[in-house]
Amino acid sequence: MPLLQVTIVEGRSAELKERLIHDLTATVVETLVVKPEAVRVLLQELPKTHWGTAGQSMAQRDKDKK
Repeated sequence: MPLLQVTIVEGRSAELKERLIHDLTATVVETLVVKPEAVRVLLQELPKTHWGTAGQSMAQRDKDKK
């Protein structure tokens, strides 16, 4: 049973997350030749204050852009 774990920054729409789950599942089904029912997708959303790049949180980067 394939299990995909995806971590993203919070703020995306429910529709976009549904599309991501669908597309990831379809790719695994095609690549690994498994049934869609066997594929598990876990989305974890983190606040921008908990996601850092180049020594700075995304929340701070957003503030600095303004």
